[in-house]
Amino acid sequence: MKTALVTGASKGIGRQIALTLSQNGYTVIGTYNSTLVEDAENNIIYKKCNVADYADVSSLFAYIKDNHKTLDAVVNCAGVSWVGLLQDMTEEEIAKLVGINLNGTIFICQQAASVMVKQHSGNIVNISSIWGNNGASCEAVYSATKGGINAFSKALAQELAPSGIRVNAVCPGVIKTDMLNCFSEEDLQSLAEETPLGRIGTVQDVADMVEFILSDKAKFVTGQIITVDGGFAM
Repeated sequence: MKTALVTGASKGIGRQIALTLSQNGYTVIGTYNSTLVEDAENNIIYKKCNVADYADVSSLFAYIKDNHKTLDAVVNCAGVSWVGLLQDMTEEEIAKLVGINLNGTIFICQQAASVMVKQHSGNIVNISSIWGNNGASCEAVYSATKGGINAFSKALAQELAPSGIRVNAVCPGVIKTDMLNCFSEEDLQSLAEETPLGRIGTVQDVADMVEFILSDKAKFVTGQIITVDGGFAM
């Protein structure tokens, strides 16, 4: 059985990715930081990890190396958002977004690469955002972290390809998760109407794309920034 690590796996997109992979033959190690979900029946093993903490990430990979023969896939989904004007953000809020979204992805990928290079195989998917491509007003720092993930993913794909490791990023559009709780029903309806396919995306829409990228059907795909947004950002 293959082993996958999914960060931010206790809710939202990360949880659905973990469930989908567990239903497709993976033993999943899912990380959480504050919200714990028990999913032993779904081949999901939950481990507490603050991805922005290098020591925490190192401890997580010590566990993986000691308890699992291989690490076949990594999906970096841990992330936070902040909506508002840049000048209204505190230093702590800026540091939190950069620490979790960007640094956390880099820390996990660094540790994963050390395992996968030795295996001469592996697959990494970094969850980004359409705002990493286009930028969003009132989400400047969030957009910066996701743009960083996109550039990092392309560069890392080049670095790891000779070792047989694929790296891609998936950019969700407007997806129904807790991150949309700050919007009214009227706002959500407007976002659905702005989407060419006429609806807000689901966590399963993103999970299905991730499952495809990790499969052999995408074995010649690496270094790509793949958008899942119903045409919102065309």
